Amino acid sequence: MSLRRAFLLLTLCGLLAAVVLAAALWWGCWRSSSRYPSAGVVIGSNGVVTPLPEPTPEQQRLRGTLDIIALLGWVLFPAAGLGAAGALFYRWKLAEPIALLREGTRRIQAHDLDFTIPPVSDDELGQTCAAFEQMRRELLKTNRELWRQAEERQRLNAAFAHDLRNPVTVLKGSVKLLRQDPSDPQALDRLERYTARIEQYVEAMSSVQRLEQLPVRASAVDYATLVSELEETARLLAPALAVTATGPDAGAARLDHGLFLTVAENLIGNGARFAQSRLEIALSPGDGTLSLWVADDGPGFPAWLLESGPKPFGKAAGGDGHFGMGLYTSGLLCRKHGGGLRLENRETGGAATASFRLDG
Repeated sequence: MSLRRAFLLLTLCGLLAAVVLAAALWWGCWRSSSRYPSAGVVIGSNGVVTPLPEPTPEQQRLRGTLDIIALLGWVLFPAAGLGAAGALFYRWKLAEPIALLREGTRRIQAHDLDFTIPPVSDDELGQTCAAFEQMRRELLKTNRELWRQAEERQRLNAAFAHDLRNPVTVLKGSVKLLRQDPSDPQALDRLERYTARIEQYVEAMSSVQRLEQLPVRASAVDYATLVSELEETARLLAPALAVTATGPDAGAARLDHGLFLTVAENLIGNGARFAQSRLEIALSPGDGTLSLWVADDGPGFPAWLLESGPKPFGKAAGGDGHFGMGLYTSGLLCRKHGGGLRLENRETGGAATASFRLDG
């Protein structure tokens, strides 16, 4: 029931009860007053005039008092009925939601979002409490995301600083060797090679920061279109492999199309890099989510990658190339889209599953 309807109903009930009580008081005062003589005369049908007994002064005062009480009843009872209706309206409809909103505001001002506003009613204040609870959840979600990004940025900066240490040391040593022998070709080669590595690190850091600031813009995309694009991407990135791509034939999903394709290109490119002869791709919608599964028949993911997750500057064992930058950015983009990235090893190779939360 809306607040307006509840207020009108309580007001009408209060006024009705007041009228009933005032009428009962008036009737009681009239009955009491009729017991006392009222003076005057009675004229009979035959014209005979009979005088009535005169009331005593005490009786006259009692009759006057009863008349005043009856008159006050018609004033005081409606006022009391309106007051009682207002008090009941505040207690039944306003007190609890106002207290919840006041307490919630106080806790948010104290930077405490670890609470819940329970459902109160379906009226306007109940809807306000529900909107307040939705705002609290969004604030909590935003704070957790900011905290996660801050921690991720700290880990990223630490990895960046750690990986820069070795090339900087090599550059310093090469500079010293060049001072001793300016014509040393190996020193120049090292300078060029490690300068390129530092440039790669800086570009990777810049790309990660750009991805963190990338907005998510959802739009409707047919599943058939997504499957076709996955097949085309696999043909371009893995032309020598046997590729199978499956997905729904009908229906559509609301997601960021460009973000999805970026993740798909990273996962397909990573699978093509390690696959021996076969690459499997599957697109499967779920309960409010969309999953992209990419599996290869290669050696699988290293244990450290499965244990700690993709790192932006992680290195494959026994190699100088960087391992995990594409997987790291894919995980970052999946989290921005409300999902995540899961890596696993099968008997026949490695598999990566990217999930995206669908918008509506």
